[in-house]
Amino acid sequence: MVDIKQLAMPELEAGLDLIRQSPADAGVVEMIVRRPRPGEREVLQQGRLDLIEGLVGDDWRIVGSAATPDGSANPDAQITLMNARAVALLAQSRERWPLAGDQLYVDLDLGGDNLPPGTRLAIGDAVVEVTAVPHTGCAQFRERFGSDALKFVNSKSGRALNLRGINTRVVRPGDVRVGDVVKKLPA
Repeated sequence: MVDIKQLAMPELEAGLDLIRQSPADAGVVEMIVRRPRPGEREVLQQGRLDLIEGLVGDDWRIVGSAATPDGSANPDAQITLMNARAVALLAQSRERWPLAGDQLYVDLDLGGDNLPPGTRLAIGDAVVEVTAVPHTGCAQFRERFGSDALKFVNSKSGRALNLRGINTRVVRPGDVRVGDVVKKLPA
């Protein structure tokens, strides 16, 4: 991985206009990342979204969630999507995108006004549904991208645009590929 300096808040805020230009209804899958074990990342050209497993081969089910009473995986946080323009700004190098920890990086407006909970997205052969579970940065995100990056994604505008990403659950299994269209489905 390339060593890149962490951006300060003014540099991050300067990138908001480009992020806001993300397409609202149909975009593109820019990257697929599977996490086979904690701390490991595999960049894929194609993956399978499954009703039970999420992204097949990802550790989502194994790692579980502190948000569930029994520590099991949260089905409403099965697949995470992050705006490709936001991660490009934060990471500064495409090879650093996987450090964010999301599975799908898409060029699409993920803001809450555009994709409220319950919105369904067709991605390749699969369909996912946006859930109400917030996706916020953690200590690892701060370590990898900087304190200002964490403040930026959790700022008022960052939360409105869901710059840290969104949580979804798989409602129709299928294959997804880099370059596939990600399309908002009618309500």
